[in-house]
Amino acid sequence: MYLSMSVPLSILDLAFVGAGQSAGEALAGSVALAQRAEAWGYRRVWYAEHHNMSIIASSATSVLIAHVAAHTRSIRLGAGGIMLPNHAPLVIAEQFGTLECLHPGRIDLGLGRAPGTDPTTSRALRVDASAAEAFPEDVLELQAYLADESRIAGVEATPGKGTRVPLYILGSSLFGARLAARFGLPYAFASHFAPTALEEAVAVYRRDFRPSKQQAEPHVIAGLNVLAADTLAESEAQLAIVQRMRVKALLGRGVSLTDADAEQLLHSPSGQAIKAMARYTAFGTGPDVKAYVDRFAQLSGAEELIVVHPAPTLEARLHSVELLAKACGLGPLGG
Repeated sequence: MYLSMSVPLSILDLAFVGAGQSAGEALAGSVALAQRAEAWGYRRVWYAEHHNMSIIASSATSVLIAHVAAHTRSIRLGAGGIMLPNHAPLVIAEQFGTLECLHPGRIDLGLGRAPGTDPTTSRALRVDASAAEAFPEDVLELQAYLADESRIAGVEATPGKGTRVPLYILGSSLFGARLAARFGLPYAFASHFAPTALEEAVAVYRRDFRPSKQQAEPHVIAGLNVLAADTLAESEAQLAIVQRMRVKALLGRGVSLTDADAEQLLHSPSGQAIKAMARYTAFGTGPDVKAYVDRFAQLSGAEELIVVHPAPTLEARLHSVELLAKACGLGPLGG
């Protein structure tokens, strides 16, 4: 049994591959993070499909979910999200139908229409440039496979049919807000890296929401970054490292950038744009980040917050998870 706060907290785990770390070590860290999140009363942990990014190891998202689910007991796990244009809806229905059969009542399926990568990697994934245009129809096809009403005669998802894995629409623009509202699905806004349209998108979603079999009322999940540490100075040092890591990942593909190079790039227009992507970032001690989380919850009007803990080491991420949970009143009773 857990204490609760007014706005539930969840985690988006990007399976960070730290400096000098292997992908296997990063994935082991994701297991440890989910176990810590479960122990401290977070609602769910999601994993994002990104490709050809040296610092993110969650590209095979459904495989990672299966592995983490086998090493946890009760916390909800899911995709935040699957980039549906990269896949056939039937395949995703089978994958997440399988996950639901193996771990009943614990699986979520967040869906995005972006490729989750750059144009060159999209070509390597054999993704047609126009695939995103079919996203609304693909969502409906996938939803039907997971129910019992396939939209293609003679084709059913096995496993998948009848599992009714809950769907979430991910977005960073008004398109996703309008689609989630029209389909009556929960809406997760990627404000942890695309903050610009947060308030307008949430307002449009609430205004246009139509109840559905899955969702009777609007449900907004808003993302933010949290770097909680024992001191403000420690969190500021972590933030500087994280900013350099992002510059290297986003501006240094195919190029080996030193920390000095990354620091210099941070002061360029491109570097400033990368810093602006993480506008919603709470850093400091537990009380510091709690105060920020409260303000952000009020600003976003979200029913749930999903937090990225991007600290540069696993130890620091686990500590951030725990400090935020304690500050927000989560955790085992008496813990």
